[in-house]
Amino acid sequence: MANEVIVANKTEDTIVCYAPTMITTNGVWQGDNPLDYSLPLFILQLTLIVVATRVLVFILKPFRQPRVISEILGGVILGPSVLGRSTTFANTVFPLRSVMVLETMANVGLLYFLFLVGVEMDISVIRRTGKKALAIALSGMVLPFLIGAAFSFLLHKRDQSMTQGTFILFLGVALSVTAFPVLARILAELKLINQELGRIAMSSALVNDMCAWILLALAIALSENKSKSPLASLWVVLSSAGFVVICIFVIRPAISWMIRKTPEGENFSEFNVCLILTGVMISGFLTDAIGTHSVFGAFIFGLVIPNGPLGVTLIEKLEDFVSGLLLPLFFAISGLKTNISTIKDSSTWAILMLVIVLSCAGKIAGTVAVAFFYDMPIREGITLGLLMNTKGLVEMIVLNVGKDQEVLDDEAFAIMVVVAVVMTGIITPIVTTIYRPARKFVPYKRRSIQSSKSDAELRVLVCIHTPRNVPTIINLLEASYPTKKSPICVYVLHLVELTGRASAMLIVHNTRKSGRPALNRTQAQSDHIINAFENYEQHAGCVSVQPLTAISPYSTMHEDICGLAEDKRVAFIIIPFHKQQTVDGGMEATNPAFRMVNQNVLANAPCSVGVLVDRGLNGSTRLAPNQVSHNVVVLFFGGPDDREALSYAWRMSEHPGISLTVMRFVPGEDAHEHHALHPSGDLNDPMMLAVETDMEREKQLDEELINNFRLKNGNDESVVYVEKVVNNGEETVAVIRSMDNVHDLFIVGRGQGMISPLTAGLTDWSECPELGAIGDLLASSDFAATVSVLVVEQYIGMGQQGDVVGTPDSSEQPSQPFSNINQHINRRSPPPKGQNVFSP
Repeated sequence: MANEVIVANKTEDTIVCYAPTMITTNGVWQGDNPLDYSLPLFILQLTLIVVATRVLVFILKPFRQPRVISEILGGVILGPSVLGRSTTFANTVFPLRSVMVLETMANVGLLYFLFLVGVEMDISVIRRTGKKALAIALSGMVLPFLIGAAFSFLLHKRDQSMTQGTFILFLGVALSVTAFPVLARILAELKLINQELGRIAMSSALVNDMCAWILLALAIALSENKSKSPLASLWVVLSSAGFVVICIFVIRPAISWMIRKTPEGENFSEFNVCLILTGVMISGFLTDAIGTHSVFGAFIFGLVIPNGPLGVTLIEKLEDFVSGLLLPLFFAISGLKTNISTIKDSSTWAILMLVIVLSCAGKIAGTVAVAFFYDMPIREGITLGLLMNTKGLVEMIVLNVGKDQEVLDDEAFAIMVVVAVVMTGIITPIVTTIYRPARKFVPYKRRSIQSSKSDAELRVLVCIHTPRNVPTIINLLEASYPTKKSPICVYVLHLVELTGRASAMLIVHNTRKSGRPALNRTQAQSDHIINAFENYEQHAGCVSVQPLTAISPYSTMHEDICGLAEDKRVAFIIIPFHKQQTVDGGMEATNPAFRMVNQNVLANAPCSVGVLVDRGLNGSTRLAPNQVSHNVVVLFFGGPDDREALSYAWRMSEHPGISLTVMRFVPGEDAHEHHALHPSGDLNDPMMLAVETDMEREKQLDEELINNFRLKNGNDESVVYVEKVVNNGEETVAVIRSMDNVHDLFIVGRGQGMISPLTAGLTDWSECPELGAIGDLLASSDFAATVSVLVVEQYIGMGQQGDVVGTPDSSEQPSQPFSNINQHINRRSPPPKGQNVFSP
């Protein structure tokens, strides 16, 4: 290895001789140092980069920072700015001779990543963006571009071989781009996706991204020729245009033919996939040979691949490997090239600050102007402007190419990287403080089925994780008896986890109408679910369905659900239980995160909630609505949750095809004696008295509802009312187990806060306490009858509603000590700090 430094006209050229034999080592025992060989060294570098990135992702997660930032910072930390300051570290782990291998691999990763971006991007979305988004995208590009041009005169050094024009292009593009994939993730994290603002931001970013690509290709074409005739640039531009034309008119039809040849539902042959992956490299080679960057070719090649199953296959095959392993390499290399210590004098730092502030301000000003023109609130305009400042991949490519072409020196490069990181990093915190979507606090009364009028619309929010729960839920809705007098409005919410790799386009497409091929598995599921419900809506009368998608991390998913329920004034939320039935009738957990979502929803819901333990509800959706036949059982112990369960079943019982059995459990003599001994302490204690009074009140409400129910349904043959006298938990279980096996659905209350001797001891060994004692018993695997169970929790105002607990229609305020007891009795876990569900 020979390193010689030739100092001539003030630039240092380091010549690195490369020994082709030194790829793999002979081993430590032979006395070799593995780090002297390129393969072990590369493996070590890759591991370090991925580990550093992942650790940073983990650290920055609470600050809601996009992954790009961790990737660039990881590179900066490993590079000359932090760890690389120690020469031993720099020379051992990132010696000069290794840079070639690293850069090559990083560019391969970039090539495939941009191919994927191209595959995911859908040009037809751009065609449909609408004038507003278009105007915002353009105004958000023009102003920063001009600012960049103005500053290029300050930053441009006379002795550079670069023409002023190219320098302007580079700086302008770097300042004016918006990173579409990063923006999509930020929007999803801030829960702005399903709002108008989010949609506009997405569309404008898409347009912006496309413009940035065209400008980038131009900038590269212009920068490639330094001394040659200006005709060279023209040739580059023309041949690039030719390449695009060939892709559209030759390659796209060829790929479409390949797709048509593959039968629907079959996998694409290995040969076809291999062909396309090779095509990526060929197009990269061609555009590089033409004189634009190789990534441009890969991107165009990805764009011409038609949306649909082929895209899905490619994304699934490549995504994890490319964006998990190879792409961080590219960002890390940008960080490794960044040496913050080259920014020495304070004047440069001042210019740097000025550039950041002005380009941010330029984008915001441009956006606010358009927003003003379209009569949008100023606050929304500013938020949009901030969101358009997200930087990411395109920005880094521009900077790297600029550095390779010597458009940017080390100092300018370091400045621009810092600008990119700072601009993207400050967005989430600022937007969260500025833009709090006006939560219209709706003090609506009908927050439970019991309080809903029998002649008004019933609004139900159905949450779905997988298409598997759809048939049962549709049958349950059909059984809820939608009529002209009381139609049902169903909001179907498909819950999608926001993972590190949720592709940006998935997030956009979820706001679209179906009828286009799906982009990936999640979206295919979304389409299945929506189609099933739309089909149901057409066949059933008096039902309206609105499909929606919530994309968020499981930890905050309940906020989406509860927020939507509040906005849409829903009376009942149906969420699927986190376990599914296996073939042999047992129950197995599908995803532990679903359970957390359910617990959070039960704790924070602004209305009544039903957890559906799905074991099938036999009733084919093909039957005409009047042919549904179900045997529904309500197990009634008393308390608000049981009253809600009875109210729901009562509504169902009006359906001609449903027979309802209400089994009321009445405490026997022993139970009363047993219970009288139970409250510890003296009866003169006001706390105990209040609890007793409250128990009496609950009993009174139970009696009223039951008597009313029996009065109204006395002559109805399809409704059976039975009372069972039991003394303790064991007898209760025995009665439930002895029921005949003709039922298809149990509806039970969750029984929160009800201290009943009849369920005493049942909770001691329950697997899922969130279902309450009886719900857990019915949902457990060892329960003989494999019947679906709906566990209902009635919404009880937390004192803020002005409703007395239990009777949502009465309006007198409970007295103070009493409401404290209510809080005590309805042992609901309070909402987490800062998320009071009812505050506006």
